[in-house]
Amino acid sequence: MFAGHVHGFACGTIVPTPIPHGPTGPPTGALFLDSETLAQRAVDVLSEHQALDIALLDISRTSSFTDFFVIATAQSPLQFNALADYLEVDLKPQGHDIRHREGSPDSGWVLLDFGDIIVHLFSPDQRAYYRLEELWGRTSPVVHFAN
Repeated sequence: MFAGHVHGFACGTIVPTPIPHGPTGPPTGALFLDSETLAQRAVDVLSEHQALDIALLDISRTSSFTDFFVIATAQSPLQFNALADYLEVDLKPQGHDIRHREGSPDSGWVLLDFGDIIVHLFSPDQRAYYRLEELWGRTSPVVHFAN
């Protein structure tokens, strides 16, 4: 769980807020997380399930398609699938269904689009090749989490 303040990210206990929604939103009574809290929750889920080298990038000021990237390394195809499943199961009751899934464990990259956040799961080799933190980190804050 987060505590303190890191590079502009207010970190603390996640407190979901009940928000009434119309017919296209989450079911009545669902707890809906704002984008920063959602990103923090995704980091927590990945950490709890042994993802490596987790990074959180706030790209809200430079991107119109999402607010945060969460990037992590998976060590095997089995772990890729497990991490993706854990994220989907954990975030859905919070009112955040997955919108799109791309890539495959065999390719070394899986993208999970939850709208306000996009999670990138990489194999070590693919992460070193694509270097998203370096690319996006030029204009956006990056927070790395210890394993």
